[in-house]
Amino acid sequence: MEDKPKVLVIDDEEIVRDSCTAILAGSNYQIATAKDGTIGFELLQEFQPDVVFVDLKMPGISGFEVLDKIQSYDATIVTIVITGFATVSSALDAMKKGAFDFLPKPFTPDEMRLITRRAAERRKLVLETIALRREREMMREHFAAIVSHELKSPLSAVQQNLIALSAELSDELNEEQRGRLDRSQNRLSDLMKLIHTWLRVMSQDIDHIRENFKPNSVATLVSKAIDSVETHATRKAIEIIPTVEKNMDPILGDEGTLVEALVNIIGNAVKYSRLESQILVSAEEKDGEILISVTDTGVGIPKEDLQYIFNDFYIAKSAPKDARGSGLGLAITRRIIETHDGSISVESELGQGSTFIIRLPAYRETMT
Repeated sequence: MEDKPKVLVIDDEEIVRDSCTAILAGSNYQIATAKDGTIGFELLQEFQPDVVFVDLKMPGISGFEVLDKIQSYDATIVTIVITGFATVSSALDAMKKGAFDFLPKPFTPDEMRLITRRAAERRKLVLETIALRREREMMREHFAAIVSHELKSPLSAVQQNLIALSAELSDELNEEQRGRLDRSQNRLSDLMKLIHTWLRVMSQDIDHIRENFKPNSVATLVSKAIDSVETHATRKAIEIIPTVEKNMDPILGDEGTLVEALVNIIGNAVKYSRLESQILVSAEEKDGEILISVTDTGVGIPKEDLQYIFNDFYIAKSAPKDARGSGLGLAITRRIIETHDGSISVESELGQGSTFIIRLPAYRETMT
């Protein structure tokens, strides 16, 4: 059984307190009242209400002061201002400072019940949103722990053994074998760097990424990203066509994570595109921003999925079963782009393909 919403009424007029109590008594609420702001705030800390009605004109501390105290104590508590006709403008000022609504005197029972119900629903939604956010953070932390323990540790051991093996066999390997071993070490090193990036991004510790910021050529970023997915594209006979505007300003950021973000987008375009199709990758500078877009003619994304695709672990219903991943690629991409003070958006139609657009600030070095 759900707990009844708690309502606190703070008003110096006894008739108002009694009226509010009588109006809400037959409803599904727990009710408490206080005759001034000092008593009301003390009661609030004990009663822990969901909704608080506050009269602006009271002896002692004013309603505005009570609102400030409530906001500092718990900003999720929904406050409603009780006001006379002469103080309607003050009530509007209170709403600008965080009050949910105001109830002008005299008010009818229906008016109070309606505004109370709306306020209680607002409080419930706020708390549910906070709970969901905490749950997502826990999932992120859990995933980071899995990546660290289940992937990072064994790969570190393999990496160490490869280094030792390379040293022990240095005089016995021919050139081709040495090349294969070097390529294995390089790929393993790239994978370890990627895992470290995931751990940083998933744990929201972005300071380390910002520490590596430097000017990056847009053409270089796009070229490296395309190179990373070229083999997969070739297997599907997909042509990736880059169009990069010349003489663009650079992007201030971390090259590794920016390339990874582009690889995620272009790689998805390859994954969800049809055989022998084309993917357009364009970059241009406009109004102080670098716009990088990736357009495919693949399966597309349903409209109901568009608002969720950048969430952690979300996989669109249109994704073919054999192409479904972890649901983390776009979430990581969004975090990387936002870390670089940019944004990412998508336009798509089911069966017609998708266009992902990344916007990043152009970097112009100032002369000192």
